[in-house]
Amino acid sequence: MHFVVIGAGGIGGYYGARLQANGQLVTFIARGTHLQVLKTRGLRVNHPEWRFDAPVKACSLEQFLQSSLPPESDLIVLCVKAFDTEAIARQLADWLGESSTPVLSLQNGVDNEAVLTRHLGTERVLGGLAVRIGSHLTSPGIIDVVGPAQVVLGQWPTAAAASNSTELLKRLDAVFNHAEIPTRVTDNIQLELWRKLVINNGVNPLSALTRLDTGKLMSDPGLSQIVYGMMTEATVAAVADGVSLTETDCKEMFELIRQFDPIKTSMLVDFEHNRPLELEEICGAVLSRSQQLQREAPYTFIIYQLLRLASSRMS
Repeated sequence: MHFVVIGAGGIGGYYGARLQANGQLVTFIARGTHLQVLKTRGLRVNHPEWRFDAPVKACSLEQFLQSSLPPESDLIVLCVKAFDTEAIARQLADWLGESSTPVLSLQNGVDNEAVLTRHLGTERVLGGLAVRIGSHLTSPGIIDVVGPAQVVLGQWPTAAAASNSTELLKRLDAVFNHAEIPTRVTDNIQLELWRKLVINNGVNPLSALTRLDTGKLMSDPGLSQIVYGMMTEATVAAVADGVSLTETDCKEMFELIRQFDPIKTSMLVDFEHNRPLELEEICGAVLSRSQQLQREAPYTFIIYQLLRLASSRMS
């Protein structure tokens, strides 16, 4: 299969490398110095149980759209930050045209698939998420990864029951697992996206604000209480999207992040490098749904406001 990974950073670069190492054709879409290093030196991935160091096919998104036709790609994998989804979707809409090339989101947040559907149509969008992975671009061309790096895939709820959707998901499931990417297909991807958002809302913003990794957050009694409070608020907010999560679900995810190897969250890494944060896409999603439900989310609101102020002062 030919995979096009748009956003070949920590997440996209890792999964793309896994697929290429297993014999799949992968085009890595990147920009800036990272792109130049990919072109000249290739990609290096460091995982405790796996190494990748090889030349890769890499180009900018503009170059790819100008030189390629949609039928040449079996799957577009979108791994950009969630605040870039709308702009990328607009670019892809013109390029994809009437083709049937599918697009898979592997991003943070619960709104990416809806944005993609709005611009690209209902039948081509697949939902997905990366779980139990800490993966960061530590320097141009070099990615450090920890965790089993699992993937969950599913048909987006608003998509029509396209005849090829189920077969495509089965094929991707087989290809990903063969590439040693532990993957499963779910019949409720929206539920899985919200489960991940519960974790992200709990640790990402607080880690950026405190400059602490997840291990230090979870081992501190006071901070871990805030983490649990923010996770609880996200659990309640999911109801606005018709997703039913329970206190048991929240406790399960709290224990999951508590037992997972300490990692720097993506938001902490972005904060350290003075890059834009996915604050609206994580905390903002919880706050907007809470408002719809006329429910307060004080933990999330306070951390959101403090981090918004802290990040504005660094820009």
